[in-house]
Amino acid sequence: MYYDIFNGDADGICALIQLRLAEPRKASLITGIKRDIQLLTKINAQPGDQLTVLDISMQKNSLQLNQFLANGASVFYADHHQAGDLPLHPNLTALIDTSSDTCTSLIINKYLENQFPLWAITAAFGDNFHLSAEHLANTINLDTQNLQLLNNLGTYVNYNAYGSCLEDLHFMPDKLYREMAEYISPLDFIASSSAIYQQLENGYLEDMHSAEQVQPEYVTDNVAVFILPDQAWARRVSGVFSNNLANQYPDRAHAVVTYTPANDYQVSVRAPLNNKVKADELCASFATGGGRRAAAGINHLPPTGLTEFIAKLSQTYP
Repeated sequence: MYYDIFNGDADGICALIQLRLAEPRKASLITGIKRDIQLLTKINAQPGDQLTVLDISMQKNSLQLNQFLANGASVFYADHHQAGDLPLHPNLTALIDTSSDTCTSLIINKYLENQFPLWAITAAFGDNFHLSAEHLANTINLDTQNLQLLNNLGTYVNYNAYGSCLEDLHFMPDKLYREMAEYISPLDFIASSSAIYQQLENGYLEDMHSAEQVQPEYVTDNVAVFILPDQAWARRVSGVFSNNLANQYPDRAHAVVTYTPANDYQVSVRAPLNNKVKADELCASFATGGGRRAAAGINHLPPTGLTEFIAKLSQTYP
């Protein structure tokens, strides 16, 4: 049996689109909201099964990964998050790059020798790797208008993945993947699926307008913390609002805090764009935290832990 297991954000979706355009295959789709990263717990791989795993931390899925490999499954794994110790197993192909200027779709683009660079550019914009996206665009002489369309699409698809549950989202990630995977080019998707694109754009603009009215809870020259209200729009916009703040204030670290149905906090952290380090270390110091050096998060922070978090944020980026 084939499984395609991928993060429900722009990077995970666009990475899988590239692979399936190059290597068509019918597979069971396993995905979820952006923070739902322990996706290997959702299956029980058997001997002979083939798994493609994209844009989720190997470290967070190591128990299941080792179990599946021991059971006789084969795994192709590509990612840019914390990996931990890579298993040495003949049935594992691992493309792991935790550099602060790459994402899973760029890794797949390199693996496929630049077959579908427009999808990789879209994903890089979604993950807030604007310089990397523009660098790749320059190699194929992409014009300014189409570059902006890919920037918008990546941002909107990434925005769609955020929420505390699937009901918060405009589109289920597996449905959005199926819609987008029908097209060789993301520009064709935009032109042919205007209703989907328009719904994502309208939702993004409306939610961002609401977020921009929120004043920081804590702010210095080096860090800022925003607490968004307990509403669905706030959960949807947390990641893209964090990216927007990082782009506006490239020398400042940011944390966007939202409420969860579990009566605690979810935290999105962005390192300064001019110093893209330590976000993963900061978040990993909390029980449900992790991510990458430039951008990371905490899934469940007790309200009593907010003061400690702000103190650690300030210490990390003095």
